[in-house]
Formats: sequence, C-alpha cells, structure tokens
Amino acid sequence: MQLDIQRVSKNYGSKQALQDVSLKLKPGVLGLLGPNGAGKSTLMRMLATIEKPSEGTIFWNGVDITKDPNLLRRELGYLPQDFGVYPNMNPMEFLEYMAAMKGLSVKSAKKRINELLEVLNLANDRKRLLGGFSGGMKQRVGIAQALLNDPSLLIVDEPTVGLDPQERIRFRNLLSTLSSDRIVILSTHIVTDIESIAPNIAVLSKGNLITYTSPEHLIQSVNDKVWNCIIPTTKLQEMQEKYTISSAIHRSDGVHARVVSDVRPIPHATSLPSSLEDAYLYYVSSLGVTQ
Repeated sequence: MQLDIQRVSKNYGSKQALQDVSLKLKPGVLGLLGPNGAGKSTLMRMLATIEKPSEGTIFWNGVDITKDPNLLRRELGYLPQDFGVYPNMNPMEFLEYMAAMKGLSVKSAKKRINELLEVLNLANDRKRLLGGFSGGMKQRVGIAQALLNDPSLLIVDEPTVGLDPQERIRFRNLLSTLSSDRIVILSTHIVTDIESIAPNIAVLSKGNLITYTSPEHLIQSVNDKVWNCIIPTTKLQEMQEKYTISSAIHRSDGVHARVVSDVRPIPHATSLPSSLEDAYLYYVSSLGVTQ
C-alpha cells in the first residue's frame, strides 16, 4: 500500500496554491501542518480525486489516479473541513444514506454501521436527530461515514476545529488506533493534534513543502534556537516585531517571552529545550508567515 505524490502543483488562474510538492506515504499517520492558506486543503482535495493537479502526478499503488480515479475512490475515506450533516436525520439514517452512495449492500452496510456506532461511542444516540448533536459528536459521525468502506486511505482535513480539549484527545486517539493498517493523513494547523500520533510530519507554507521528516528530527533541527527572554512589558511589542515569539507569560519580574531565533535575542537570554511547536513556528516564520 503506497501513495506517491510526484512534483504536484495546482494553479487557480494566476494564483498558485501548490508548487512542486512530492511525498511518498506508507501505512501510518502523516501530520500535514501549515497555517491557513498554506495549500493543505488543496492537496487534500486532489488526493480525494475532487480536483486534478495542474502539474505532476499522484499514484495510488502505482496507478495514476487522474487516469483511474475510481480505483482510489473505492479505498478512500474522506472527512473534509466543511463536512455537514442533515439535521433532520439520525445517525443510522445518515450513515445508511452514505453507505448507499458508496455502493455498499444493505446487509454489509447495516453490520458496518452498527460496528462504527459502537467504536465511536454513538450507539446510544443512533436515533437522536443530528441537528441536536454537539460539534464533537458530529465529527464522530463524520469519521464514521469516512470509515464505512473500511478505507485503505483515510484523509481528515482540520478535524478538530471547534472541538473541546477532551473531544480533541479522543479524536486523536481514534486516528492513532486506525493507522496500523492504513494510510491516515491528518491535515491541521494545530501542532498538538499531531504531536503524539504522527511518526512523520510534512510542513506546508505558501504552497511549498518546507520539510518532510519525523517529529524528533524536526525538534532537533531547532536545538539552540529557542530562548527565554525576561523583558519589561513595554518592550514586548518591539520584540514581537523583531522575533518569533511562541509564548509570553507575565510575571512580577517582567514578561517571560519564549523566542525562536537563530541568534540570542538579548544579552541575558537563556537557552531552552526546543519543542515541536517551536520547530513549526521557526520554519513557517522563515517564509514570513504569521499565525
């Protein structure tokens, strides 16, 4: 099982949304990180065969998906960023409808739906109208529809936006469990969503692939570039204009600013251990992108 993205670009008129992106993926979770407008959703739509690349090729198990999209569609599960449900349906009705759209038989669909409702902790709500569901419950219904055909490739685009912390943790754990025998692509701009579950991370910014590596290597790459600076409150704005600051905590002795920089920002700055968020901010800010 392999997804091979070779030098893919996407243009919308004169605007280039993606430029020369190449990735080779095998089973496991890929965390696709990038700020809003980085090109993540554009790449997801092309992988889901909704759009075609302007240049380059995407291969699924050696087959060009532009020439034979149905080959991938049969093995694809997709939860888009703007996933919506029918508020006057309950989960059973909605999933039965989606199963029919995917071409599943009535018998196999019923069995699969019951399994997913149990796994996703929705069994007791199967008859409730979706219009009364919380954001987290709707997302669980969304992942259920994406898993109906037991996909080999699962794509989830910004799945935790609007979820509370507990729902986000449950969702991350679910994706981690699902990744043992399939390729899972988790696209997000929230670093903590992928920190604990993705063995590989790709960072997109302004349509370019900035880096593709493991979280450990990404963190190591910014060792000695993270600083603790204690500054007066009146100097904070000046520091923010000159440096990338990942956090600023107000204390009695001043503002403790966590600064990501190649050079020591102020004479008395002390070095700090780097984190994945530090590394992400370092690479994104190198292109002049702000969060």
